Amino acid sequence: MDPVGLEGSVAGVRLATTFSDPVLRALTVATLVATTGRGISLTLVVLYLTLVVGLPPAQVALLFTIGAAVAVGASYLGGRLADRWSARRMLVASMVVTGVALLCYVLVTGFWSALAVTVVVGAGIAWSGSVRAAIIARAFSGPARVTSRAVLRMVTNIGISLGAGLAAVALAVGSPLAYRVVLAVGGVAYAACALLLTRLPSTVDAARVVERSADGTVPGRSPWRDPRYLAFTALASVFAIQFGLAEVGVPLWLAHDTVAPEFLLSVMLITNTVLVIVLQVPLSRGTHDFRRAGAVTAVSGVLMAVACVLYGASGGAALAAAVVLLLAAAVAHAFAEILSQAGAWGLSFELADPDRAGAYQGVYSMGFSVASLVAPLVITVTALDHGLAGWLVLGGLFLASAVGVTAIAFAASTATRRPAAIS
Repeated sequence: MDPVGLEGSVAGVRLATTFSDPVLRALTVATLVATTGRGISLTLVVLYLTLVVGLPPAQVALLFTIGAAVAVGASYLGGRLADRWSARRMLVASMVVTGVALLCYVLVTGFWSALAVTVVVGAGIAWSGSVRAAIIARAFSGPARVTSRAVLRMVTNIGISLGAGLAAVALAVGSPLAYRVVLAVGGVAYAACALLLTRLPSTVDAARVVERSADGTVPGRSPWRDPRYLAFTALASVFAIQFGLAEVGVPLWLAHDTVAPEFLLSVMLITNTVLVIVLQVPLSRGTHDFRRAGAVTAVSGVLMAVACVLYGASGGAALAAAVVLLLAAAVAHAFAEILSQAGAWGLSFELADPDRAGAYQGVYSMGFSVASLVAPLVITVTALDHGLAGWLVLGGLFLASAVGVTAIAFAASTATRRPAAIS
C-alpha cells in the first residue's frame, strides 16, 4: 500500500476506535439531534422576532448582545462546577432547560419575554458547551481528545444543515403558524437529546474521578493563576473573531460593498460547511502534540490573513473578479477555521491542569464567548468602516494572534522535552 493510503487507513482505524467509545457515541448522537434543533432556531428566530412578533431590528440586536454577554459568565461557571458536581447530570439538565427555552420562543409576545428566553438560551448553550468539553477532557487522552472534538464539530455542521433544511419549510409557507410549529420542533429536538445523554457512563462525573482534599476543595492549579493558559486563551479568542466575520462581516460586506450577487453568500456557506464536514477530522490529527498544534495554527494565521486580503480586494472589483475573489477567500477562510480549531483544541487540553479540567475548559470557552460578543464591533471598526485598509488591519490581527499561539505551543514543547534530554 502506498504511504498516503496507509496513512488514510490508520486514520480511519483511529476514528473507528475512538467512535466505539460509549462516551463519544452518546455525545455524537445527542449532538446530531441537538444541533438539528439548533439549526432550526438559528435560521428562524431572528426572522420570527421581526416578522411575526414585530420587534424592531435594533431590539433584536440588543437581545442577542445581552444573550452573548450572559454566555460569557455561563461558560466559565459551567466548566468550574463540572469539577465539583456530576458533569453528566449537569449536561442533561442544561440541554433540557435550553430546549424548553427554545420552545418558549413560540410564546414570545414582546421584548421582555423575548429577552428572558434569549438569556436562558444563551446561558444554556454556553454552559453545556463547557461541561461537554470537561467531559471530553476527562473521558479521553492524547489524540482521542482532539479527534472527539473534531467528530463533534463535523456532526454539528451536519445537524445545523439539517435544521436549516427543516426551517426552509416554515420560510416557504411564511405563516406565523408555520414558524411556530417548526420552532417548536426545534425546541423539542434539543430537549430530547438529553435522553441520549443519560447513557453517558458515571466515570465522566467529577465527583467520581477527582479526589478532593479534606476541606472539600478541588486540587490542582486554578486557570486564573496560570499565565500561560490565560495568554493562550486570549490569543485564541482573538482568532475566534473569524466566526463573527463569517456570520456578520462577510454578509454585510458582500451585500453593501461588492457587486457580487447576494446568492453567492449561500454558495460560500455551503462551501464552508462541506469542507468542515469532510476535512475537520483528518486535519485535526496529531494536534495533541504541541509542535503540531503550533504549526497548524501558524498556517491558519497565514490563510486567514490571505482571506482578509481577498475579501477586501473584492470591494473594488468587477463582477467576475469579485465572485472569484470571494470564493477564493471563502475557501482560505474555511481552511483557516478548520486548522485553527484543531490547534486550539489540542492546546486547550494539553496546556491545562488535568485536576481542574472543568475550570480550564470553562476559561477557554469563556474566551470564545467574549469573542462572539466583541466580534461585530471589531469587524465594524475595521473592515466595514475602512474597506481594504480595514481588512488589512483585521488580517494582521488574525496573523498576530496565530503567531502568539504558535510561540506558546513551541515553548511548551521545548519545556516538555527538556527534562528528557537532561536525563
